Amino acid sequence: MGEDIGKDGESTTVIHTPVLLRECIDLLNIRPGGCYVDCTVGTAGHAIAFLERSSPGGRLLGIDSDPKAIEIARDRLKPYGENAVLANENFRNLQDICARYSFHAVDAILFDLGMSSLQLDDSNRGFSFRFDAPLDMRFSPTQPTTAASIVNELPEAELAALLKEYGEERRSRLIARKIVASRPVNTTLELVDVVKQVVGRSGRLHPATRTFQALRIAVNQELTNLEEALKQTIDLLTPGGRLAVISYHSLEDRLVKRFMHQESKGCLCPPNVPVCICGHTATLKLVNRKAIMPSSAEREANPRSRSAKLRVAERL
Repeated sequence: MGEDIGKDGESTTVIHTPVLLRECIDLLNIRPGGCYVDCTVGTAGHAIAFLERSSPGGRLLGIDSDPKAIEIARDRLKPYGENAVLANENFRNLQDICARYSFHAVDAILFDLGMSSLQLDDSNRGFSFRFDAPLDMRFSPTQPTTAASIVNELPEAELAALLKEYGEERRSRLIARKIVASRPVNTTLELVDVVKQVVGRSGRLHPATRTFQALRIAVNQELTNLEEALKQTIDLLTPGGRLAVISYHSLEDRLVKRFMHQESKGCLCPPNVPVCICGHTATLKLVNRKAIMPSSAEREANPRSRSAKLRVAERL
């Protein structure tokens, strides 16, 4: 849950509460003089803790595609001077960004995926069905595709496939058909009304949750970007350096788990191949075989942490 800061009478800024902070600090072995990369710096919750623990001499590169997040992070990280470097870019280009800012032989890399409170609580960006807003959902305003363009331009079959793959929505075909019949659909609440006509309301989950998740993932190419970035962490980490990923839904966690398990194995050839022809060697060692989840105390204090899963691996 976000924390409001600001003077009386002024608009406040929602600061994202870092999830699994103690676990990240401990499992990533943050220490004085280390070199660290926060691929989703947000409003700098994890970054501040990393810099505090790595003082004196610790350096941190914070990356975020959201310019508003970078603006807030820059203000919060001012006390750390040149030890904190920020890049308003997509972590898909992780190696290039690290090279540009001379972050080589990195001791730890963190990905805290999904949305921040800054994005979710902004009534103008279209991430939440709590507000009536344009169907945007972009992490960066420079991205060409919005949720509205997907909803209003994608053929019905492709829209249904997107809702099923990224939202794991069982009624994807019916929802896609209804959306196409209701076009144009330009705001969040217009989309919610369309989905409700198909899904109705039952249980704790809002009927539009899976549809909104699918659109957000598609707009920001989240799974593709994550897959590309994870591959690049291998060459960036120093031997003994650690990679940590906090995910918030099954699609992300499945991708992370598959990557870490694959990189922790030697030969990847099928069992029926008598001699290895893949040439693959293990590059990672799993630090935790099962995902670490927030404690009941953290879930109570920060309900948005309830679905978080942390996986950590070490560079061999």
